[in-house]
Amino acid sequence: MEAVKTQDVSVNDLSWKIEYHADRCTMCGSCVATCSFKAIEVKTQAQSIVVSTDSQPNPEHRHIARPIITQKASLTDYCRGCGMCEKVCPNNAIRPVRNVDTRQVLLSKDSGPIKRGGRTNLNAQRTLDSIVVGRISQMTDPSLDSARHTFDIRSPLGRVLSPKELPFRLENGKMVMDHKAPPVNWIYPLIFSDMSIGALSTRAWEAVALACAYLNEKCGLPVRMSSGEGGMPVKLMESDYLKYFILQIASGHFGWNRIIKAIPHMVTDPAGVLIKIGQGAKPGDGGLLPAAKVAEHVQAIRGVPKATLSSPPNHQGLYSIEESVQKMHLSLNAAFGFRVPVAIKCAASATSVSVYNNLLRDPYKICGGFFLDGIQGGTGAANEVSLDHTGHPVVSKIRDCYNAAVKQGLQGQIPLYGGGGIGLTGNAAADAFKMICLGANGVFVGKVLIQLLGCVGNEHGRCNSCNTGKCPMGICTQDPRLVKRLDVDKGAQKIVDYVLAFDAELRKLMAPIGNSSLPVGRSDALVSTDKAIADKLGIQYVC
Repeated sequence: MEAVKTQDVSVNDLSWKIEYHADRCTMCGSCVATCSFKAIEVKTQAQSIVVSTDSQPNPEHRHIARPIITQKASLTDYCRGCGMCEKVCPNNAIRPVRNVDTRQVLLSKDSGPIKRGGRTNLNAQRTLDSIVVGRISQMTDPSLDSARHTFDIRSPLGRVLSPKELPFRLENGKMVMDHKAPPVNWIYPLIFSDMSIGALSTRAWEAVALACAYLNEKCGLPVRMSSGEGGMPVKLMESDYLKYFILQIASGHFGWNRIIKAIPHMVTDPAGVLIKIGQGAKPGDGGLLPAAKVAEHVQAIRGVPKATLSSPPNHQGLYSIEESVQKMHLSLNAAFGFRVPVAIKCAASATSVSVYNNLLRDPYKICGGFFLDGIQGGTGAANEVSLDHTGHPVVSKIRDCYNAAVKQGLQGQIPLYGGGGIGLTGNAAADAFKMICLGANGVFVGKVLIQLLGCVGNEHGRCNSCNTGKCPMGICTQDPRLVKRLDVDKGAQKIVDYVLAFDAELRKLMAPIGNSSLPVGRSDALVSTDKAIADKLGIQYVC
């Protein structure tokens, strides 16, 4: 027998322990086959038992070897607590149990930075949770009927000109257009955030895209979906459904060769183009797609070999806001004949207002939107230290940008969209409504969609293995065996149901304050139970 050292890792050092009942187990092997992390295995256990098989007591000592399921004491193949073994076991003989005595956080640091999906651990107390809708119209200006009133729930995507800048003049009693105005698309104020093919499995991406198309075609809700960095399938870009997608160009420029070659064959324009400078949950890191997830179709779409792909946190060729406007906004507007709005996405930070001010003053009037992503967003591509300690809450930055535009009389000209933790506590409609009242034109969500598809990861350390390519639910993996576990139709249906509920709840919040259209900037409708938050956001404090 090999000597055991006190420094060796044992099962009790890990975050999750497997609770196994050998007396219930029929050794069907379902749990071992299902575990995508290979955290459990079949071993032989030697037992010494006393039995009596005669009609009269006749104790007999026997040595037997029986197969059992055991947990691996490994820092690479360890249990993540996903519970798939429990789901497939017909006899409830096995399940993961959280280990309160874990030493895994300390042990893992020896093998490099921790990476995981889920959300940040340190920002559970959100600003939005201290804000409620406080202005309820009653006798002074009666509230609306949320069930029967007609609401106009639309947001602009594109540069909105002021009345003085509109290219119209009167000539012989007729309205004549002098020159083209910047393109503006009116969309639903909920955008499916950028999640690339590569980060998600083909089935997961298909489910989100199918839900987006269904909401547009059958439900009349102009929801838009961002492609994420990494390009799109050529057949989709050359189809009518492209009008529901926002094409993203990010710092890695992955997949843009295919997009450029597909432009002459596009039968319709995309809903917009999004230039991603940075993501709020991982500023300074950028995206990371491990080689394990770079499958053949990902290699083909992105034009890369099977290798770990890193997206820099910012565009390496850009060194100023002015240069960004001239180089990227102008070139991408020109690529689509100035018919498609081009927006920019940045991580929320102390300098967000400076960036927004420069975009507002752009003489070309070509920036079609400003997307701010906060620290509370979920991602599987960030180191935990970045996820927890780097970034900025999005609420105050959206408010600061809106107030800066108001001071210049330019509010509404460049639409504001915020994301990062929207729906974190279970109600995305309430979060979106509060963000809109603080100045946003809409919100974008990503983690909620993954949870609707069946993600079991959470901010308490369950699963959160998006970066490993071993997602047990078939969502964040390219392993064909695991991808098959995801039901595309069922996933799309859950997303559709959620958005329909979101729409109904948004109307129920708009009705009490008496607004038929989105209450952008109506901070008078909100109150806060936190004095510091009320002072910072300029809303009423209540206790």
